[in-house]
Amino acid sequence: MALEIERKFLIDGDFEPCVVRREKIVQGYLCADAMRTVRVRICGAEAFLTVKSASDARGWSRYEFETTVPPAEAEEMLKLCLPGVIDKVRHWIEAGDHTWEVDVFHGENEGLTVAEIELDSEDEPFERPAWIGREVTGDPKYYNSALAKHPFGQWDE
Repeated sequence: MALEIERKFLIDGDFEPCVVRREKIVQGYLCADAMRTVRVRICGAEAFLTVKSASDARGWSRYEFETTVPPAEAEEMLKLCLPGVIDKVRHWIEAGDHTWEVDVFHGENEGLTVAEIELDSEDEPFERPAWIGREVTGDPKYYNSALAKHPFGQWDE
C-alpha cells in the first residue's frame, strides 16, 4: 500500500519568484465520502485516477493509489463526477530537500492558495520557506474533495 504523508499550509507571502514549474489542473470526484475519495485529474497533458482513504486522526497520513489514464478517457470520466469541479494552477517550488506544491485555486475557489509538502515520515524535518503561513493540515474544509462540495467562495469567514 502507498502511504501518503502530507502537510498543508496557507500562504503568507510572495512565492512566485521561487516557482520552477507550473501546470493547470482540473479534477472531479467520482466518490467523496468520509472513508474514501476517487478522483479524476487532468494535469497538463497527463491524466490520473486516484483513490485515497480517510486521513489519520491528525490528518497527516492516508493511503493513496494512483494510476495514469488516457486524457480522453479522463475527460469522459469528468462528466460522471459529482457536482463541483476543482480548477487550479499548481506551482512546484524546491526548498531544501523537498518540493512544495502551491495550488492557486480558480472558479468558485478563487482567492484560496494552499501549499503542500509530502514527507517520507511524519517526523521528517523540512525547511519552512518564508512565504508559508498557518498550517491547515487535518482541517477537512481544505481538502480538495470538500472544496468541490463547499467552495471557498461560499465560506462565511
